[in-house]
Amino acid sequence: MPTIVAAAESQVLLDSKPIEGVRSIEYRSQQARANIYALGSAERVGVVTGPSVVEGRLTVASASAALNGLTTEAAFQLSAQFAHGKGKVTVDFHDCFLLDRSFALAVGEFGETVYTFSATRVDEKFE
Repeated sequence: MPTIVAAAESQVLLDSKPIEGVRSIEYRSQQARANIYALGSAERVGVVTGPSVVEGRLTVASASAALNGLTTEAAFQLSAQFAHGKGKVTVDFHDCFLLDRSFALAVGEFGETVYTFSATRVDEKFE
């Protein structure tokens, strides 16, 4: 059975402190891979892995004073705690760096700031 999580029961923490106004979080983890072929064969005989990249985007209503206070040189930790009832998923982002910050405001809407970050690695724990 899949683990169902709800936005209303979830939170994102910056260095163990909750971030207010989080609208969404997106992330992807990618690892470089290369195929290995034997001489005289077109069939793959193995795979080697290379560097991994973790990038994410955190969208906040209006802005976050805590995230705005970060510099591009200072590492920080993010933890997303997704929950619904008894189901819980914790996603920890280690050694994050802020890559980009953008703000958008449209007529009839409210402002949103998007913080783009990279991380050394990501750990996912399903409970």
